[in-house]
Amino acid sequence: MSYTAVNPYTGQKIRSFENVTDQQLEMLLDQAQDFYEKAQRRSVEERTEFLNEFADEFENNTEKYARILSTNMGKLISEARQEVAKTVSFARYYAKNGVRLLKPQPYNDLSSGQAQVEFSGIGIVLAVEPWNFPYAQVMRVFAPNFVLGDPVILKHASIVPEAALAFQEACDNAGLPLGAFTNIFASYDQIDHIIEDPRVQGVALTGSEGAGRKIAASAGKNLTKSTLELGGTDVFVVLDDVDVGAAAKDAAKARLTNAGQVCTAAKRYIVSAEIYPDFLAALRDEFVKYHLGDPLDEKTTLAPLSSKSAQKQLQEQVEKVIAGGAKVLFGDPTPNKGKGAGFSPLILSGMDESNLMYEEELFGPVAQIYQAHSDNEVVKIANNSRHGLGGAIYTKDVERGKKIASRIETGQVTINQILSSQSEVPFGGVKDSGYGRELSDWGIYEFANIKPVIY
Repeated sequence: MSYTAVNPYTGQKIRSFENVTDQQLEMLLDQAQDFYEKAQRRSVEERTEFLNEFADEFENNTEKYARILSTNMGKLISEARQEVAKTVSFARYYAKNGVRLLKPQPYNDLSSGQAQVEFSGIGIVLAVEPWNFPYAQVMRVFAPNFVLGDPVILKHASIVPEAALAFQEACDNAGLPLGAFTNIFASYDQIDHIIEDPRVQGVALTGSEGAGRKIAASAGKNLTKSTLELGGTDVFVVLDDVDVGAAAKDAAKARLTNAGQVCTAAKRYIVSAEIYPDFLAALRDEFVKYHLGDPLDEKTTLAPLSSKSAQKQLQEQVEKVIAGGAKVLFGDPTPNKGKGAGFSPLILSGMDESNLMYEEELFGPVAQIYQAHSDNEVVKIANNSRHGLGGAIYTKDVERGKKIASRIETGQVTINQILSSQSEVPFGGVKDSGYGRELSDWGIYEFANIKPVIY
């Protein structure tokens, strides 16, 4: 596997990195295990103090870390700063709440005796993380496990090696103990070797369904706990009582942020038939405001895709969607020219189950739109998917929105706001969107030994 940073806007190669050797990998596993053994004898408070210093490092050097996101995967510089801020918020949450979350809990309503449930680490956790949020996704795994005393070994996406090294540098600059976090540029065979190592007790992956199946199979073979956050075909429901203009503005942002390369992006608009014409017109007016440009230019409103390969894959998907009978309601589906990985925003309609691409995630600035004639039809369309990651519902009647949200088969739903992960609530999916949860108290217990002591 080649770890190479290529600027997706210019197409220019920045830098390549050599893979870790087998001998180096063994040394790094030894260091991680040494951290784990020492951490289990030290206080949680000590690690939360380190975590705050780690957050300070990102916060005090936002521009440095943000720029790497723009040059490695094309994120708009404004969105890159937002990601750094979110990365900081995840660290701060576990720094603030770690001691409370890991405090032994009494379970005294026993038929005989009393008990307390204790929480501790279980061992090394391998994190296999994606390129679309190169810092935030890593922090979601690292922060709770560091508080537990579980060392994290990162295998990052091959197109963001500088971001992976930057996360490692931030750890080192904050003075985190040796072995607490380790970035590796590893081959697929080496990843399998890591999972086979008995010291590795957890695997967390965020990525494609294909990668999830491979990692889950390898983890299952070795009886290693795993969590998976995979793709989504998330819905953005617009009911008949909304402010159409405001809903359309959020709908466009929910699809086109990060060039649409977000697992929980609004990929399927489901709109009440009564307002469909007005909403579509307003949505077109919003989409036209997004212009592709240099992600380091503050005026740019649409980022390129992460790579030429991502551009090629999405183009092929769109061509299959159209060949299957879908219609283009907005945008130009012809390929973008040039060395960069730009992709023009599209709105498609006419997708039904006969289309070979109906179940596929379109990871880029391409939206689908559907009409619904009742709340029941909204739910039917939303649930007619093998995915179940997230969704959003827009309505002036919050109680109506909550009833629909409860019926949608998905990991999380927002009402009248764009879906975005937050430290305080669990994040994850159902069906083919994965299993397990990150963030909040649920996230810290995924790779914990939850041990009752009965007396």
